[in-house]
Amino acid sequence: MDRELLFGKKLEEIKRLAKEQGNCVSKDQIEEAFSELGLAGEQLALVEEYLKNHKIGIGEPLGLEDYLTEEEVHYLDLYLDELKRMEEVPEGEKEALSLSAMAGDGQAQARLVEIYLPQVVEIAKLYGGQGVFMEDLIGEGNVALAAGVTMLGCLEHVHEVEGMLGKMIMDAMEECINDYVQQERKDKKVLERVNQVAGQAKELAETLQRKVTAEELAAETEWSEEEVLEAVRMSGHHIEYIRKES
Repeated sequence: MDRELLFGKKLEEIKRLAKEQGNCVSKDQIEEAFSELGLAGEQLALVEEYLKNHKIGIGEPLGLEDYLTEEEVHYLDLYLDELKRMEEVPEGEKEALSLSAMAGDGQAQARLVEIYLPQVVEIAKLYGGQGVFMEDLIGEGNVALAAGVTMLGCLEHVHEVEGMLGKMIMDAMEECINDYVQQERKDKKVLERVNQVAGQAKELAETLQRKVTAEELAAETEWSEEEVLEAVRMSGHHIEYIRKES
């Protein structure tokens, strides 16, 4: 395997391991994960720095205040206080509810959702600090949980319930973060294009001593007229050096 691809694969593996361990890995685990690549001390230090930037503790978990905003911590406190008011369920009853939910009992499925709400919060903590607000992560997790309890009939054993629901919750949060990252990249590209068009329009307008048309700007640049007009639209028609279409 290409060394760069292998490095990326190992990085994803160590991040997944950290999630399973409460957003924390040891130095020994990092060294073991990258031993195949023969990384030196300075290179491993860069890996550790990368993991810390992704809110993963080295040796011990980070405190919530280290990667969540004050607003998010406050939201979590209030939300957890609400959950504490819910009646706790003994393990035996939880198993019985899981069996009933697997058999398609709607009431058991609804109760199972309530039981697993605190687990959604714990999983959300593992994905916090990556751009998506904690309330949104929990919301996505709760939706996945509600869907998951209706799909338990595919399982053979009751002990598989927690693992299946946990995976669905984690997958939903990861997808939410990936969507956020992709949208952020798209927004960045849009902003770059708008700024480039605005800059070129300003230069041409100063040369001609008047506002320019999209057609004129296209003729002087590598963009098509439609691309120029699209940038104008994306700016909310606020590129002042381009004449508005009549």
